Amino acid sequence: MKLVRFLSKGREGWAVHDPATDSWHGTTTDSQAYPGTMDALIRKGGDALAQAAGVMAHQAAIDLANVQFLAPVANPPKIICVGLNYKDHSEESGFKQPDYPTLFSRFNTSVIGHGDALLHTSLSDTLDYEGELVVVIGKGGVNIARENALSHVLAYSVFNDGSIREYQFKSPQWMMGKNFDGTGAFGPWMVTADELPPGARGLLLETRLNGQTVQSANTDDMVFDVESLIVILSEVFTLEAGDLIVAGTPSGIGHAREPKLYMRPGDVCEVEIERIGLLRNKVQSRVTAPSTVNH
Repeated sequence: MKLVRFLSKGREGWAVHDPATDSWHGTTTDSQAYPGTMDALIRKGGDALAQAAGVMAHQAAIDLANVQFLAPVANPPKIICVGLNYKDHSEESGFKQPDYPTLFSRFNTSVIGHGDALLHTSLSDTLDYEGELVVVIGKGGVNIARENALSHVLAYSVFNDGSIREYQFKSPQWMMGKNFDGTGAFGPWMVTADELPPGARGLLLETRLNGQTVQSANTDDMVFDVESLIVILSEVFTLEAGDLIVAGTPSGIGHAREPKLYMRPGDVCEVEIERIGLLRNKVQSRVTAPSTVNH
């Protein structure tokens, strides 16, 4: 099933997709039928979410054209990103393909939803796009065996790992360039794992900037597949329900092009993954209010 979070008339809600009628049904927090937030239901487990989705399926139709999309998971306990997970991207970036995943974290303050603005900072003109698959963990665990790894996946979604390249490469650690406010787009919804091939294999991933295709690859091309990532991560720390694994980008990034192709205010960036959805965001200048000092 497809599940979407949204804001309507100032109230948060969520809805489930009805494929028979291609319609969305759900409600907001002010309704007596509201079964709880998506995050809370994810923590309770897949059965709780499925039961709640059954309730939502009987609610009124929601016109997504009249709501503000929200990130499918509001407050993930962890956002774990994978760098250099496509061989062609490692080559274009000038890195030797690692035999262990290159990992970094994103903060939730950097995350926006479908339709929100990707923020272009005045500190640097090097905002780059990275289309990626998102794995939403539905069942926590540690030391997860490969044969059980996919049973821990609730759903998949789409991510644009917007990166300020100048800040990414100021130091060996990539954290600063990957965590500017409003640079990580996530959505538009999530699709439960049962509707997709195991491990989301064999899906076309494309990124388009102002209508021009700039990245095109298949999820089969990932160096470390979903099972491998879950195994490797859970060897070190406990995965929790609601965690996100942002699984890496293929070649075609703007930083590797000559001339460079960075995103600028007014641009529109789309990331689409077959059978999951299309994530669309416009780029706008980030307005930073001057700091104040309390005396």
